[in-house]
Amino acid sequence: MKTSLKSGLNTADLVADAVRTAILQGDLRGGSALRQEELAEQYGVSKIPVREALFLLQSEGLVDFTTGRGAMVSRLSAAEANEIYVMRIALEQVALRTAIPNLQASDLIKAESALKQIDAGPDPIKWGELNWEFHTTLYKPAGMPRLLDTLKMWQTNVARYFFVYQKEAFRAKSNQEHWAILAACEKRDADAACGLIAAHLEKASAELTYFLSQAE
Repeated sequence: MKTSLKSGLNTADLVADAVRTAILQGDLRGGSALRQEELAEQYGVSKIPVREALFLLQSEGLVDFTTGRGAMVSRLSAAEANEIYVMRIALEQVALRTAIPNLQASDLIKAESALKQIDAGPDPIKWGELNWEFHTTLYKPAGMPRLLDTLKMWQTNVARYFFVYQKEAFRAKSNQEHWAILAACEKRDADAACGLIAAHLEKASAELTYFLSQAE
């Protein structure tokens, strides 16, 4: 069955966006084969943009290429998730500490808006988007685009699992922690903000690694 693609992007980006969404929603699980011919037929395109889309998703950590088996949705082990969070905890503190002196009122308003939308109880996919919007809004003033790209890749790689196991209570608690982080940023208290972001990510890491360890 053919699937309609969104408009406004080139064909490879459109395919990547559709496949990424399917992965994040859990429709395509880790280890699922991604056959170029089938995807080309499903989306009504040639194999060339499909191949480009899969390479893009590989750069995001969502797709692996293996000899003899082609492309498949990547798997994430508990150990790999833990490693991602160890790196995130270190680098997100760097980003936040560097950004705080440069935060503008507009940045704080945008971050607050994301939190209010999360409090309204969006679906898990929208929650993931708003969660990243909150974090990246606070980090962008650091002026470290390469660091942000790396953090975005790690965030995307773990986000699909939050869709599967996250409960409403977890999301509510997570957003309470976001509000505390924002309050520290408003006070320009870098030490407090970095301590809170580290604790926030450590809790998310513990939740995710436990979930993945049970699934292994």
